[in-house]
Amino acid sequence: MKIMVASLALSLTVTVNVNPPSSLLHLLPLLSSSSSSSSSATASGVRFKHSLVVEKAERRLASTSKHICRAAATEYKFPDPIPEFADAETEKFRNHLLTKLSKRDIYGDSVDQVVRICTEIFSTFLHTEYGGPGTLLVLPFIDMADTVNERGLPGGPQAARAAVKWAQKHVDKDWNEWTGGDDE
Repeated sequence: MKIMVASLALSLTVTVNVNPPSSLLHLLPLLSSSSSSSSSATASGVRFKHSLVVEKAERRLASTSKHICRAAATEYKFPDPIPEFADAETEKFRNHLLTKLSKRDIYGDSVDQVVRICTEIFSTFLHTEYGGPGTLLVLPFIDMADTVNERGLPGGPQAARAAVKWAQKHVDKDWNEWTGGDDE
């Protein structure tokens, strides 16, 4: 059985190729003359272009297409990063991370290096990609853990976890305070 679906915009075309048993071949003329579905007999079987199910799907698509088009026309664009916000937020982040990681014995003398790595990655993200609520990504925090580990320093995953927890709690809220935006 082969099923293909093409063009989901406003018209839906479904093609089904089957090899009917010889006992059903006498039904082919009935299918091609049916008003609820059009079909054509082919050497390999029956080809259905529209059926009641497809027609119902087309009606559903047609009724929701207005909303789909409207949403695409008014696509939301996130604001560009704000360097002053990024600087201020980076300093808050660095202070928090230094305090948090200094309490852990696993870092020893490496705590400053780990904080420096995490702060540099976080600052780069805020200066280049963060554009307000909805744009806080997980990738910088993965990079933090990977970079700390790659440099042979202890506690990469723990530092990244502390960083992401702080960022989830503060960054969007601080952005809204900075820009006067909605607090959610």
